[in-house]
Amino acid sequence: MIIKGKVWRYGDNVDTDVIIPARYLNITDIRQLASHCLEDLDPGFTGKVSPGDIIVAGTNFGCGSSREHAPAVIKQAGVACVVAASFARIFYRNAINIGLPVLEVGEAVSRLTEGDVIEIDAGRGQIVNLSRGQTISARPLPQFVAEIAACGGLINYVRERYRNGV
Repeated sequence: MIIKGKVWRYGDNVDTDVIIPARYLNITDIRQLASHCLEDLDPGFTGKVSPGDIIVAGTNFGCGSSREHAPAVIKQAGVACVVAASFARIFYRNAINIGLPVLEVGEAVSRLTEGDVIEIDAGRGQIVNLSRGQTISARPLPQFVAEIAACGGLINYVRERYRNGV
């Protein structure tokens, strides 16, 4: 899975209430809900992000409550992947479940800045910063996780396996 996009850079401890504020959780339409993605941290984010762009953050991305809405609105907003120094475990698992690729890069995250254009090979765990000519190693997605992402999430993955008799 190759992903190429512009970097949107955030710091440490971006919690799920910042990703999608609780005051909007009564909205059931995912497109409308996603229009509020990151608005308390980066007003107008959804008007600036382009399909295929990449969020890059510091440590503990997705901490806070276990709301499944957080990775869903990121994906619906057009973000193709989240790269972080580290993730809150529940966010990481929720992202996998809905087919949003997430890559941990540790301290190498400091080599990715706002506006850089990067190309990610999630299966190999390789990030090429096309703006700076640098390559960063990430923990590659395990094969089954890459397959879940390629299918668009866990439910689609299970449906596909069931259809194929696996």
